[in-house]
Amino acid sequence: MKQKSRIIDSRVVIFLLILLLGFTVFISFFLGSVFISPDELFNSEIFWQIRLPRVVLAALIGLLLSISGVILQGILKNPLADPYILGISAGGAVGSAIAIAIGAQFVIFGLSFLPLSAFIFALLAVLIVYKLSQVGGKTKPETLILAGVALSAFCAAILSLIIILTGNLQAIYFWLLGSLSSASWSNVITVAPYAVVGAIIAYFFSKELNALLLGEEMAATLGVEVEKSRLFLIIIASLMTAAAVSVSGLIGFVGLIVPHWIRLLRGPNHRFLIPMSALSGMILMVIADTVSRTILSPLEIPIGIIMALVGAPFFLYLLRRRRVIGK
Repeated sequence: MKQKSRIIDSRVVIFLLILLLGFTVFISFFLGSVFISPDELFNSEIFWQIRLPRVVLAALIGLLLSISGVILQGILKNPLADPYILGISAGGAVGSAIAIAIGAQFVIFGLSFLPLSAFIFALLAVLIVYKLSQVGGKTKPETLILAGVALSAFCAAILSLIIILTGNLQAIYFWLLGSLSSASWSNVITVAPYAVVGAIIAYFFSKELNALLLGEEMAATLGVEVEKSRLFLIIIASLMTAAAVSVSGLIGFVGLIVPHWIRLLRGPNHRFLIPMSALSGMILMVIADTVSRTILSPLEIPIGIIMALVGAPFFLYLLRRRRVIGK
């Protein structure tokens, strides 16, 4: 009876999150460096060509990063893991810096070279981390994390070297801070398939993620092919994060604080954790983007700074909480 009540409550929470997302999106349409009145909204070129694609892109990135965080926290059994822990962001940063440094402006398959380069290098970084962490054909969560940290440090050194050699600090640094100022419908079309397909796949792997929380031996007993499932889910999380990084730059903490907070409130059942985290991530990113373009208007604050101001104190709170509980 208790379980049934919890399921009903979780469905109500999901419904309320959908309503909150709709309200947040609606309000964000009017706010920005240029205020659009309600009677002008649907007749405004700013709304159709700038505001709407930007809001949609913010929501999609929130979904991508949040679900990536859910997956990685589940397979690594580390509630403080986030999408950047495997070196995904570091690889994407190097790829984008190379594109900026060489001044590549050409388009491949409708995608400009900068996001394409960031996407390729982000995936390459994950592949390297996974190969480095394999011992005897198997990987361990702690080894993956250590390999990711090591690769991130190496990529940071390469990034610094690129900046020194090219002197192009401003353009590279602005991209590293994360921004949606260049959002367009082409960006939305680029990331939408990763968001939709990734969310569906993650939800259908809820059972495997729940089993992995019990430990590898128990998961194997329950019929989960641990190594294959872990590799597949890492690939999915990496693709989703790489897609987000490729169009928005580096936006931290979303994949950490959203799934962790939802897990604290509603428990670790991925059947509900995934949709709740997706909706909460979308709401958070839409709010953060709205704040970034309105709080100091007409000056725009990179959204990565907004998320760092919110996420860093929350991360310290989590560390403090875990330390107190662990005593």
